[in-house]
Amino acid sequence: MALYSMRKAHRCWRFIRALHKAPDAAPAPQELSQWKPWPLEPQQQQRKTPRHKYLAKITYIMIGGARILTHRICSKKEECFSQGDVSVIVCPHVLVTLSRKDAVKRIFSGIQPTGIPHLGNYLGAIESWVRLQDEHDSVLYSIADLHSVTVPQDPAVLRQSILDMTAALLACGINPEKSILFQQSQVSEHTQLSWILTCMVRLPRLQHLHQWKAKTAKQKHDGTVGLLTYPVLQAADVLLYKSTHVPVGEDQAQHLELVQDLARGFNKKYGAFFPLPAPLLTSMKKVKSLRDPSAKMSKSDPDKLATVRITDSPEEIVQKFRKAVTDFTSEVTYEPASRAGVANMVAIHSAVTGLPVAEVVRRSAGIDTARYKLVVADAVIEKFAPIKSEIEKLKLDREHLEKVLQVGSAKAKDIAYPVCQEVKKLVGFL
Repeated sequence: MALYSMRKAHRCWRFIRALHKAPDAAPAPQELSQWKPWPLEPQQQQRKTPRHKYLAKITYIMIGGARILTHRICSKKEECFSQGDVSVIVCPHVLVTLSRKDAVKRIFSGIQPTGIPHLGNYLGAIESWVRLQDEHDSVLYSIADLHSVTVPQDPAVLRQSILDMTAALLACGINPEKSILFQQSQVSEHTQLSWILTCMVRLPRLQHLHQWKAKTAKQKHDGTVGLLTYPVLQAADVLLYKSTHVPVGEDQAQHLELVQDLARGFNKKYGAFFPLPAPLLTSMKKVKSLRDPSAKMSKSDPDKLATVRITDSPEEIVQKFRKAVTDFTSEVTYEPASRAGVANMVAIHSAVTGLPVAEVVRRSAGIDTARYKLVVADAVIEKFAPIKSEIEKLKLDREHLEKVLQVGSAKAKDIAYPVCQEVKKLVGFL
């Protein structure tokens, strides 16, 4: 009897491992309603042995990126369903539909609406976002307007910036039919969860974060409480949707540490609830400032020649690349350590053309760096031309942009509301 049950458990483990390691190779369970109840053995019926007695060692089953079964045996009645070599236990108080798609990740990311995206935003994040929405079924992208007010904002400018960012994302290829594009402030659960998490984190933990130190060093004593606690709001953004992955570059993986720590702390205090979001390492390109190759390209750079915006005119782009910092060696090579400026040009050229760095260098043989900067400028102009045209067209239809955000925010709230309600119940709110 025990051997029979343990074999069933082993099969279920094999199924779960297949889902995690290679979803495409996993068996393809059908809708749960089509699964057959696992018949009790005659001996079990006589002894009334709980069906989960031996299968309770199954750690968890991933449903839509969330763990529905943990180490603890559910106190409510459980049922076991089987199909072929796959058996799973489910609780009747949890709505479950099992399929291979249920094992996919839930991906979350966000961007502040501080003006039109620049070349670094596009190559560093948005381009990867477009690809991820085609590869995964559950993807959310937030226009993080709550984060933007950690520094003073003009209300009229902020309202327009939110719409401009929406137009830019749509023009770059974000599809509201494939992903959920929404405005953060329209989903009030973000701030509710943020407050609960803020009450769980110690002040020194936030004061030791690199970004707080860097920004307060510039602002001296002008740093606001919002600037101090906005990393907790970032954590709430991710956890509110029980996100399993957050797309980051290789140099950004540490940004998830606070999110993971808060998830662990909440789970330890109130029971397993939040999945620990993992970094989804993507091929994000780190674009450097055209005027200072040691710094990232930034919207807030006081040097207007340092940053190339998607909507810059061809003349502006040419001027910025002509003034880009390189060095006194005319040959085009890719040596980031010793020739950061030229390497930045090569990296940008490679990213916008899709050519490998080695091929870009090979094709640039015999071209001096002054001429090469104009070649890169032409490639950027060609890349951004259709996007710029689409942005201009979308900005003329304000009603459409507002509708996209309203629909996306409603979809996001459908996911966020029940999660937030469960969090408040666990915390002790009526």
